[in-house]
Amino acid sequence: MIEGLKNRRTVRKYLDKGISDDLLNELLEVACRASNTGNMQLYSIVITRDTEQKKRLAPAHFNQSMVTTAPVVITFCADVNRFVRWCAQRNAEPGFDNFQTFMAAVIDSMLVAQTFCNAAEDNGLGICYLGTTTYNADKIIEILNLPSLVVPITTITLGYPDGLPAQVERLPLEAIVHNEKYKDYTADDINLYYEAKESLAENKKFIVENNKETLAQVFTDVRYTKKNNEYFSEVFLKVLKDQGFM
Repeated sequence: MIEGLKNRRTVRKYLDKGISDDLLNELLEVACRASNTGNMQLYSIVITRDTEQKKRLAPAHFNQSMVTTAPVVITFCADVNRFVRWCAQRNAEPGFDNFQTFMAAVIDSMLVAQTFCNAAEDNGLGICYLGTTTYNADKIIEILNLPSLVVPITTITLGYPDGLPAQVERLPLEAIVHNEKYKDYTADDINLYYEAKESLAENKKFIVENNKETLAQVFTDVRYTKKNNEYFSEVFLKVLKDQGFM
């Protein structure tokens, strides 16, 4: 398992091969053993196999090809609706329509999502996280018919890998781990920790292609602009209000 996790890759191309119900259900059972807040399991999982439904979801994920080519698309949701309904039917007064509970549900949904991914990869499947889920949560809510107190948090595409993609670089461990207390970074630290990332040929290519001076500018000026970050923040905050969490 350790070697598998060390060598994992993000898979965006899949074989034209289905995933059996037995395997998918086994992976889901394993995922639902993940740790969660207060054993409330504040999450739901929406499985999408239907071709037309995947086509409806695709624009919400900026039409990334994996959404329509993967055999299965899975949306992990923060879900307080089910627990609130249980409380109401058991003469208990729920107080979960707030940001604190939303954050607990986010943590729960991400824990179950990552556990699912680990189990899937251990069984020869490939996955790709879609960070676009919260960008267009309002559209996904409509497509998946999510009720109040349910918000999509992350989506993965799932299938058998078509080839072995290159492993994406990661920062060195010393850049991330802090012992006992957080130690802020000096200019020399930043230079050291990002040196390998900046020296990669593909990252140098990104700089040239985008007519930028540094790799950091590719992130701030092209990929994740302040304007877009603020816009999608407004969209998501409205989603939280509309879904009953604010």
